[in-house]
Amino acid sequence: MVVSGLSGAGKSVALNTLEDVGLYCADNLPLALLGQYVASVAGEERAQDGLAVGIDARSGSDDLHAVGAILSALGAAGFDHRLVFFEASDEALLKRYSDTRRRHPLSHGGLALADAIAAERELLRPLRAIADEIVDTSDLNVHQLRRRVLTEVSMRRRPGLSLMFESFAYRHGVPADADFVFDARCLPNPHWDPRLRPLTGRDAAVREYLEQETAACDYLGQVQAFVGAWLPRFENETRSYLTIAFGCTGGRHRSVYLAEAMARWLREQGREDVVTFHRELE
Repeated sequence: MVVSGLSGAGKSVALNTLEDVGLYCADNLPLALLGQYVASVAGEERAQDGLAVGIDARSGSDDLHAVGAILSALGAAGFDHRLVFFEASDEALLKRYSDTRRRHPLSHGGLALADAIAAERELLRPLRAIADEIVDTSDLNVHQLRRRVLTEVSMRRRPGLSLMFESFAYRHGVPADADFVFDARCLPNPHWDPRLRPLTGRDAAVREYLEQETAACDYLGQVQAFVGAWLPRFENETRSYLTIAFGCTGGRHRSVYLAEAMARWLREQGREDVVTFHRELE
């Protein structure tokens, strides 16, 4: 997977997220070395889940125009490839640079920020033209972008149906794109135990607390039975991923525990196309 795009549009967040889900990532690799790099790393165990390479305006105009030919050569050599391009509006990029006080990579020689953004947009036009997917991050914060990468970029790289188990707090709203939503507010709440309050559903102490509660065990078992019964039907549809969300009051304990428990249950059955996203912890 080649990850490219405008500076400030989220390329680094995308690469970090892809690395979290198992891809072997490299940023700002010289394009002349891309074919050699892929061939040399592809057989290594660390790259079994795939490679992600970041390419941006620092590569220079001549190299960027050669990306299409390089990817074609990789395809001819038997490597599946995909180019994902991240962009945002000028207004969004200007605000992000203003908020972070970062220097734009093309703002050398006293070039104004708006002019540097325009120059980079023009420089990267050849990559945008051949991109397999364009992601506009203008209206996304960093946490929403990470979730977008998990669902629309990472989870679609494999054939078949991928699963996301998401946790959330009802007080911040139900995830708009969840396919199934389960309400865990009826379960015993670890929040009321002072020892467990600062922890999350990922911590062993919270897991042990809920695993000792009959209601939590019954709840989890019935959700597992439901998913196990209906998942084959969804796999027969032409869709890339399914999102199953668990909500509780604060989005830190019960919902997180259930999302992690469901993901672990399916991985133990041999499914690798499973990810978790904890909205309130992010």
